[in-house]
Amino acid sequence: MSTVGEQFAPLFEPKTIAVVGASATSEALSNVFIRRLLDFGYTGTIYPIHPSAQEINGLKAYRSLAQTPLPIDFAYIAVSAAQIPDMLVAAAGRVRFAQVVSSGFGEVDSGKALQQRLVDAAVQGGMRLIGPNCLGTYTPRGKMCFTELAPREPGSVGIVSQSGGLGTDIIRKGMSHGLKFSGLVTVGNCADVNSSDLLEFYLADAATRVIGFYIETAQDGRRLFEILRAAQARKPVVILKGGRSSQGRAAAVSHTGALAGDVRAWGALSRQTGCVLVDTLEQFIDTLLVFQCLSPRSGKPTTRIALFGNGGGTSVLATDYYARLGLDVLPFDDATIAALEALKMPAGASVTNPVDCPAPVFAQDEGRLAGQILEEIYSRGKIDALVMHINMAVFAGRVKPQTLTNLIQTALAVKARHAGTHFVLVLRSDGEPDVEARKREFRAQVVALGIPVYDEMSNAGHALAALQWHERFITSRSTVAG
Repeated sequence: MSTVGEQFAPLFEPKTIAVVGASATSEALSNVFIRRLLDFGYTGTIYPIHPSAQEINGLKAYRSLAQTPLPIDFAYIAVSAAQIPDMLVAAAGRVRFAQVVSSGFGEVDSGKALQQRLVDAAVQGGMRLIGPNCLGTYTPRGKMCFTELAPREPGSVGIVSQSGGLGTDIIRKGMSHGLKFSGLVTVGNCADVNSSDLLEFYLADAATRVIGFYIETAQDGRRLFEILRAAQARKPVVILKGGRSSQGRAAAVSHTGALAGDVRAWGALSRQTGCVLVDTLEQFIDTLLVFQCLSPRSGKPTTRIALFGNGGGTSVLATDYYARLGLDVLPFDDATIAALEALKMPAGASVTNPVDCPAPVFAQDEGRLAGQILEEIYSRGKIDALVMHINMAVFAGRVKPQTLTNLIQTALAVKARHAGTHFVLVLRSDGEPDVEARKREFRAQVVALGIPVYDEMSNAGHALAALQWHERFITSRSTVAG
């Protein structure tokens, strides 16, 4: 019997791709998909399928899925809904996965019978069906992408999205924040392949460290629960659940034809399996990033936080906000305060936790003073995580660009001497174009070093609270097991 990894290998690393719905005379959605495949560097074989054309997008075309020279690992299908069932039956076992982008199926009452015909046809045609009513699959390891902009480098974040458009948002917004993906599948109506199937794959996939779901319903909620419970949170699972309110449930029905379920059930799922529930796309991206960059700790959940940066009011507000999230920004003990005071920081600095310093402190002695401050906090402060925050607008006018790089290298050197304490960076900005450009460039450098970077203290707080939730769950499980 094949493993789940072997079963899904043709989807994530397809050697042959058929594209149904491309036009010989105009730019249809399938033509765009072919172009994006080529632009993304796909190295396998592409078979355009067309009833009469000899060539499409410079590639030899074939009349049907049954007539291609080699069997098809992945078929991308974007034609009118009524044509598709007979097409799948005629494939006669030569297609491994078919992703039906077309709509007009179970998301509308008039298409429910047609969706059942589609499922039956996929079974008869010997393939697994993804969709319908979705946008595509993105797999850097297979050099396949359905959207225009996406990271080319494979990463460790595996995504399942029941929404095609939100899947595109996750890729693009995630890329701007430094996420790197092991794969993303938009599943639409989940007529066959569903979230549970892909959860099993990602849990078994060595390339995936953290799993993210945008989900409106679980067709087999019991199976999803059993898989998550058996996994014992060995990989973090982050769920952005659509349709938790009565209005949201109504929207989910019209979107994918799905009944979204009771919000209390999802809360119970989170408590019993350790998965992390988030409320917004922003929180979803932020939480995935913290798990991409930081290794959760069993036995020491993240609770005590130190704040270090330039901006007193920002620190005060963050202290209040973190307290509401269950994160403690507590004053240091007398010995730690005395050690920080001995560093003779300039007037205006505060050393009690939060530690607030004027911007020049970060630049002093090419970042060495900041390094000394960090060393004292790490070695004496009894903390689980340190959040360093920098107001980029202030730095832009007073500090040389190289200073930021020096500062991060110094922070990493200090952290390396104190393994087990998380380090998070917040780069605040004011929207000024030059500052934003510098921030984007610096963010990319820092995330590449394994440090999660956030726009505001609140973003970092929610991410650390999610990390804490996961760490508490795996700590409780290890305690029970012990």
